[in-house]
Amino acid sequence: MKLISTVVLCSAILFSGSSTTADNAAASSSAIAIFGFRDAAAESSVETRFLAAPDAKLAEEHLRILTKAPHMAGTAEDKATAEYVAQKFRAAGLETEIVEYKVWINYPSEISVDLIAPPGVEMHGPTREHVDNDPFQDDPRVVMPFNSMSPSGDVTAEVVYANYGTPEDFEKLDKLKIDVHGKIVLVRYGQNFRGVKVFVAQEHGAAAVIIYSDPADDGWRRGDKYPDGPWRPDTGVQRGSVGYMFEFAGDPTTPGVASVPSLPESQRISPQESAQLPKIPVTPLSYHDVWPVLQHLRGPDSPREWQGSLPFTYHVGPGPSKVKIHLKQDYRFRTLWDVIGRVPGSELPDEWVVAGNHRDAWVYGAVDPNSGSAAMLEAIHGVGDLLKSGWKPKRTLVFCSWDGEEEGLMGSTEWAEQHESKLENSPAYFNVDVAVSGSKFGASAVPSLKQFVRDVTKAVPSPKGGTVYEEWQKASQPEPPSTQSPTEAMAEIHRTPAVQVKTDVPVGDLGSGSDYTAFLQHLGVPATDMTSSGPYGVYHSVFDNFAWFKKFGDPEFVYEQEMARIFGLEAVRMADADVLPYDYEEYGKEIAAYLDAARKRAEAKFGGRVLDFGPVSAAAHRFQTAGARILAKQKNPPRDVASLNQALRGAERGLLVPQGLPHRPWFRHAIYAPGEYTGYAAVVIPGVNEALDKGDSEAARQQLAVLASALDRAAKTLEGYR
Repeated sequence: MKLISTVVLCSAILFSGSSTTADNAAASSSAIAIFGFRDAAAESSVETRFLAAPDAKLAEEHLRILTKAPHMAGTAEDKATAEYVAQKFRAAGLETEIVEYKVWINYPSEISVDLIAPPGVEMHGPTREHVDNDPFQDDPRVVMPFNSMSPSGDVTAEVVYANYGTPEDFEKLDKLKIDVHGKIVLVRYGQNFRGVKVFVAQEHGAAAVIIYSDPADDGWRRGDKYPDGPWRPDTGVQRGSVGYMFEFAGDPTTPGVASVPSLPESQRISPQESAQLPKIPVTPLSYHDVWPVLQHLRGPDSPREWQGSLPFTYHVGPGPSKVKIHLKQDYRFRTLWDVIGRVPGSELPDEWVVAGNHRDAWVYGAVDPNSGSAAMLEAIHGVGDLLKSGWKPKRTLVFCSWDGEEEGLMGSTEWAEQHESKLENSPAYFNVDVAVSGSKFGASAVPSLKQFVRDVTKAVPSPKGGTVYEEWQKASQPEPPSTQSPTEAMAEIHRTPAVQVKTDVPVGDLGSGSDYTAFLQHLGVPATDMTSSGPYGVYHSVFDNFAWFKKFGDPEFVYEQEMARIFGLEAVRMADADVLPYDYEEYGKEIAAYLDAARKRAEAKFGGRVLDFGPVSAAAHRFQTAGARILAKQKNPPRDVASLNQALRGAERGLLVPQGLPHRPWFRHAIYAPGEYTGYAAVVIPGVNEALDKGDSEAARQQLAVLASALDRAAKTLEGYR
């Protein structure tokens, strides 16, 4: 209890939202103030009680139970995890229901990849994942390596190696006069979302795609491989969806419509018409299986930056390596189970503070996602203790255990689409996915919540001593590549912000790849995401299991406890805030910096007179000025704050573009979207920047006007509060 009391003092931040250090804040209890609260002492008392509850040993037990069996979305084992989570929600006092959705997904029926040339060389894959002495690898329920959303197909063709499968990589093949039409393209994981690799290969006429993990990116080049170390072993395979989630998220047959079981078939589109589904077969392999394929490619030497860590020179082909792929996918409508727990708000029940983590996994999912599930359950344990003490949140708390995230963010997207009108008043969505794979904290957020995240971490103790914020500051210094976070190592999520307008710990930008997507980019609900990361080479493999986690991820579960505290405190603090703790001044500064960078790109592409940035720059300045003015009012609020909070909530929605982004209308946010050619990583001011990527000056001109209108709408909303 002494540690918690000290931390609450250290957590003190000025009501102005400035970056006062924990030491200064702790100097006097009378100086305690929390941005957004009139009575910070009362809130500190609530937070002290909450922070005392999350328990490392209970988190360990949650993780052990949730990962005792493979539980891919839609399976009986997946439903069992839903029932366990629902039981824990109810025990904490949450009003709980299990909500079903009917979605189009595939399981693998038959998967084979055979090397049939050159003569005398054999490979029959996929090889079953295996290392010495792993206690979980031989469960017959382990799904064979496959890519969700791939079509069935039989392809026999020569192989071409295309590095990471980016547009730039295919351009280099063109310069080398390597034609991929009708070929099987071999690409390695990293740099962009796996679905983008397939999309670009499909655009270039490839017949099929094989994706593998190269040991340079995700294996022994980084350190000892499992079970001796945390990195991917020879036979480890990264499963994953290759659906085109950058087109829209959720069930591929119901874009923009909730896929409830009662939905008439007439309101679905056919899978054949869905923009989310690839047209060419795709399957993943281990570097064990890819080794002979790559080794027997000829043609030009690959560009030297394409060289991985297998012990031979990489060539691009085509051939003589020739591969036969046979994929038989079992597509059908299957049931997902979201678990939704509510604590009704005592004063503002229609304002939902939503917090979520997905539960489904490709196999056991100890790190991804059930480290997040265990943390969420311990956060709910803390909320339960508050409820027992008589506390009630001002706003409604909604905790969500999502299903079907791995296939395409399905459970969260369908629920958000179903509750679109009710979420218009939601002040925030807080996400956790890969909660723990190590000790390095990082976060991403919409700019209005970046300072909020920093402030929350000032209130939470670090297992290393001091606060999470202080450790975050230390860890923000450059480190060797081998200490990259799991997702950074595979380019799945980029935590580095596009710009840094504050001399403070960097909070990244939100692209896609997790369950905040529908909330922020479709509905305009401000969102955050966070992780505590370390070396993690077993992502989406059979080895992401309890044994790996206990040995390498968080042996004492102290970072699970830390993440439970941060995640829960975000929700509790937002639910009780008198004034919503947004910072639109920081938001405006970031947008201005995005525009400066875009202007320089445009001048380099088109010259200085082709695009007029004057109107959009004026709109951005207006938005930043309005943000600064309303921030001053947030620091000295009137007694009745309803209209102030309404303006603060409405500004983010003002940044939505009614017609959506070009060619992908489901994404409606003018400032953030997943990139068409990155997939997970955020593209800022996407309409403008993607037009610049294509060298389309007319599209860029149109998108500058769309962006100016969005900024003017948001600024007008903030200015509307007097």
